[in-house]
Amino acid sequence: MTTDVTIIGAGLGGLTLARVLHVHGIPATVYEAETSPAARTQGGMLDIHDHNGQPALRAAGLLEEFRGLILEGRQATRVLDRDGTVLLDEPDDGTAGRPEVQRGELRRILLDSLPAGTVQWGRKVSGVRALGDSRREVTFADGGTVVASLLVGADGAWSRVRPMVSDAAPEYIGRSFVETCLFDADTRHPAAAKAVGGGSLFALAPGKGIQAHRESGGTLHTYVALSRSQDWFARIDFSDSVAAGARIAEEFDGWAPELTALITDSDTAPVLRPLNALPIEHQWDRVPGVTLLGDAAHLSAPNGEGANLAMYDGAELGKAIAARPDDVEAALTAYEQALFPRSAEAAADGVELHELLFGDNAPHGLIDMFTGHEETGDRAGLGAE
Repeated sequence: MTTDVTIIGAGLGGLTLARVLHVHGIPATVYEAETSPAARTQGGMLDIHDHNGQPALRAAGLLEEFRGLILEGRQATRVLDRDGTVLLDEPDDGTAGRPEVQRGELRRILLDSLPAGTVQWGRKVSGVRALGDSRREVTFADGGTVVASLLVGADGAWSRVRPMVSDAAPEYIGRSFVETCLFDADTRHPAAAKAVGGGSLFALAPGKGIQAHRESGGTLHTYVALSRSQDWFARIDFSDSVAAGARIAEEFDGWAPELTALITDSDTAPVLRPLNALPIEHQWDRVPGVTLLGDAAHLSAPNGEGANLAMYDGAELGKAIAARPDDVEAALTAYEQALFPRSAEAAADGVELHELLFGDNAPHGLIDMFTGHEETGDRAGLGAE
């Protein structure tokens, strides 16, 4: 049987890997920089797809628990013009194959499914070095170290493990999101709540857009997209919430007030989310004893696939190791040979989707996709993840 698997990062991908390994009786330890499961808010809604996210949860033995988290009706989609005119309104008829759940709740069921002590909290990685064979020494910010015979980087965009296999680094794609939230919206922000409807809202124009989603408890979670340089955003003082929100809203001057209210009436400070990506065809030669999954392997323009792919990567890697417990290198080779083409396809779809969302034909390219006149992209991949 293989020795313990060392996983860096307790996101959805790393936890799925740990869970699938546990199902097959293979021990793993997950090291996470956050100090506890509640150290930070775990993002908003995720649409979990029937072709990758759900099979991953099935492999983890958690499909029934997942079904208990589903928020009904959230697959509804609306596209509005900048003046508030409804251009497209698709209800949730339950057939789209991408039910919505809260990211934090999904992470909770994964954490609860692992043996106590599997996740080591407050272990921020400061460096990784090769020891001259297939082993790696991982150093933590607190000065501690651990030696890994099988190391998996599930540590996101700025992975500390990635340099063990690749020189690639994420680059800014020329667009950022600004994240805002409105709470108890039906009572406190009724016009904005009506505009968003029961699920997702897209109000788009070339180079920019307002995307919002109805979460549980009447929360409207918004990602405002702007195609601007990092220097442009650096000139905005995000420590001044009111001024920052007003400055972002200026880019939507003349838009319907129920749309701009998603920015200016935010109940939380606006958060800047620069969008970065690895090369679409990112891959690496087989390096003994180490591999990557999720954003560490294939960070791309957000297209609703990120969390799904990370979980699928974790499940596929776990199954590969379980199938070849006495030949881990063969398992990693098989995993990576399947990983690279599916990652490249998803990344290319993300680029095409962003062109539909924010390109010169926005919002009509997106509407054409929904109505069947445009084959580009995956209509299930519409989101910030």
